[in-house]
Parts: sequence; C-alpha cells; structure tokens
Amino acid sequence: MLQIHQFPCLSDNYGFLLHDPDSGETAAIDTPDGGEYLKQAEAKGWTITQIWNTHWHPDHAGGNEAIVEATGAKTIAPQEVDRIATIDRVVAHGDKVTLGQHTARVIDVSGHTNGHIAFHLADDGIAFVGDSVFALGCGRMFEGEPPQFWDSLERIKALPPETTLYCAHEYTQANAKFALHADPENDALQAYAREIEAARAKNEPTVPTVLSRELETNPFLRADAPDMQARWGGENPADTFAKLRAAKDDF
Repeated sequence: MLQIHQFPCLSDNYGFLLHDPDSGETAAIDTPDGGEYLKQAEAKGWTITQIWNTHWHPDHAGGNEAIVEATGAKTIAPQEVDRIATIDRVVAHGDKVTLGQHTARVIDVSGHTNGHIAFHLADDGIAFVGDSVFALGCGRMFEGEPPQFWDSLERIKALPPETTLYCAHEYTQANAKFALHADPENDALQAYAREIEAARAKNEPTVPTVLSRELETNPFLRADAPDMQARWGGENPADTFAKLRAAKDDF
C-alpha cells in the first residue's frame, strides 16, 4: 500500500511525498521547497527517486533543482515546467506514470495554467490535483479561459466520488467564506464550513478532501447545477463558472 506523507511548506503550501514500500521508490509531488522535501524524506528514511510536477509555478516546481542535485531523482512534468526546470520525461493527458507497481494516469486540468495536469492513481483511490481544484475552491485562472477550465473541472468531477483529492494549499477557510456567499442555502456546505472553522482553530489541516463532498458543496464544481445557474446566471456551465471565478477574484 502506498504511503503518503503530507507536511506544511512555505506559507500555505502542502508538500507530499508518495512512497511505495515494496519498491522503495518515493515521488515528490510538486516541490515548493526542495530543502524541506529533502529534510522530510530523510526523517522518514526515504530517498526521493521521482518528481511529479503538476504545473510550472515556482511554488510547485521551484525545488526541483535542489532535489535532483541531492538525489538524482527523475523529473516527470508537463512541458510548461521547462520554463524553470529540466524535465526528464514530458507527460500530457492520457499518459501513465508508475511508482513501483502503482500507476497514475495523467489528466489535463488546465485553466490555472495552460499545461496544468493532475495525477490520478485509480487503484489507490487518490489524485494529486495541484492548484486545479481546492477544498471548496479552484485555482485562479492565470492563463486559461473559462470553457477550458470548466472542461478540466468536469474531468475531475468524472472521477470516482470516493477519490481522495490532494490539493496543494491550505485555502479552505477563505474558500468557505466565498462558498457561503455563492451558495448560501446549501445545508451541506454550512455543515462543512463549521467543521473547517473548528479544524483551523486547532491548526489542523483541511487537506486532503474527498470528491463526493466537493461535488455537494464546492460552488465551482456545482456551476452546472440548476440552482447555481439560476442564482449566478450564464448561458451554460462555463459561463456560470466564469461568473463565479470573477466574483471570487473580487471577493
């Protein structure tokens, strides 16, 4: 069984080390801080053998060089990561990546950046989604367009509902405030928001999350719901998503 070590990194990132005890391989999922990843891996007795990047932003690929220099790890990433780091294997939608006997399918989740990908390990029930979707939120649309981003969210929505989503930032408390503004009559969301407040009051993480809960409460994933379209307008779900994303940017 795969082991996942999650730890805080930088100001609000989470770092993830994915370890296969059978093969001894370890993947660093994104690299906000190379030194911290090396420290965490050493404490676990693991050696990083691979780096899986979701997108090119420095708080996701900026630690690649330090890790590669220390371990010789191979970098697997979308083409856009070559803006800031060397890539050993470029991957895109539909490709497969392995860690020991475990396989991850690469999913195009572009919108936050134009080359953003996620890694879905179906047999293990997990997905590493970077900044494409958060607990009760989604990434800012820095490079993409609303229809593109909505198509990406639909690919995430199509995963098995029990999938555990490992997103990259502790943004949930702020996301919950906007979600309640966007979808004020959602009882499940109100209960979720209370749990988040309690967790953060104890400095507990709200990541990972589970897709089934996000499908019920995340306003961006609900842009195709009739009540959300009635409240926010839009000729189609991509239009509704665009209105929600713009409102969140100004919230």
